[in-house]
Amino acid sequence: MLLFTPGPTPVPEKARVAMAGETIHHRTPEFTKIFNETRELLFNLLKTDEVVLIASTGTGAMEACVTNLCHKKALTVNAGKFGQRFTKICDSFNLPYIELTYEWDTPADAEEIVKTVKENPDIDALFIQICESAGGLRHPVEEIAAKVKAERADIMVVADGITAVGVEPIDIENIDALITGSQKALMLPPGLSMIGLSQKAVEKIGKGKGFYFNLASEIKKQREGTTAYTAATTLIIGLREILKEIEELGLDTLYDLTDKRALATRVALEAIGLSIYPKKPANAMTAIIDEEAEKIRKILKTKYGVNVAGGQDHLKGRLFRINHMGLIEPYEAAWVVNAVEKALEELGRLKYEGKANRVFNEIYFRIDL
Repeated sequence: MLLFTPGPTPVPEKARVAMAGETIHHRTPEFTKIFNETRELLFNLLKTDEVVLIASTGTGAMEACVTNLCHKKALTVNAGKFGQRFTKICDSFNLPYIELTYEWDTPADAEEIVKTVKENPDIDALFIQICESAGGLRHPVEEIAAKVKAERADIMVVADGITAVGVEPIDIENIDALITGSQKALMLPPGLSMIGLSQKAVEKIGKGKGFYFNLASEIKKQREGTTAYTAATTLIIGLREILKEIEELGLDTLYDLTDKRALATRVALEAIGLSIYPKKPANAMTAIIDEEAEKIRKILKTKYGVNVAGGQDHLKGRLFRINHMGLIEPYEAAWVVNAVEKALEELGRLKYEGKANRVFNEIYFRIDL
């Protein structure tokens, strides 16, 4: 079965082998060496002033950023399940917030965000997704962050990059917290989250808030080569292996391959009559809006060995999402679009001609891209 869901993604053999070794105690010189090497590699990936690893899914890192970086009022951008999650976290801590809501296919409006910031001087943190994976949408986060900082330099800009880090270059100049997770482009099992922090964010965190998700205590300990609480040792060992592999390949090459795969998939599926859902697609995945989405997903899984994700809430049964994150062989991605064309034939919507596969390869292997 080819796993083409936008998280969890397939775990490469090198990482699986590395994680299959003997368990290491987290308070030993041996693990400290591994941890420090992993942290250094993570700095190279995120390019932020500080990095923190937390034994939690990405939601834990989202909560940590809310509790540690918002002291007065939050501004949340909701264009899907994960933007909505930031709002729910604020709710759970009785933290005042303003929520800007958009359709799941519509990028956030930078001018509306700046206007909201101007009208609400007590806002001290903005929470937004880079890629809102509920609909495969890419928000113009870098533009928004720059305009918000130009208006109010003190506002913390927190960007959920869980389905963006390792997918494409991210300009972090005006981003104070960049969140990611292990099970997406970093190609590991779920359970480890990471936050890149600006120096201003570190200063605002101060003594930190909360207990387990207190970022101040984690920063202090992780600078010493350990963690405040039990580290996710096996996942950190796997992360070191993945980051070494990414560094060997080169970030620019990784981004280029992902971009070509995403573009080739979108063009191939449009060539057989399917519609891309978001107005501004992210490279992490291709989201297709179709009234027969569930039938297509079922055929893909049962007849062609391809597992893709469906839609949620009002898009349940009307959306399917194909992953592009991680190290994916082009022949696997080509098989996926080919299988979609076969599924459409079985539904009586077209005559199979191998068009999707042909278009994918023409785009992917074009020299001038």
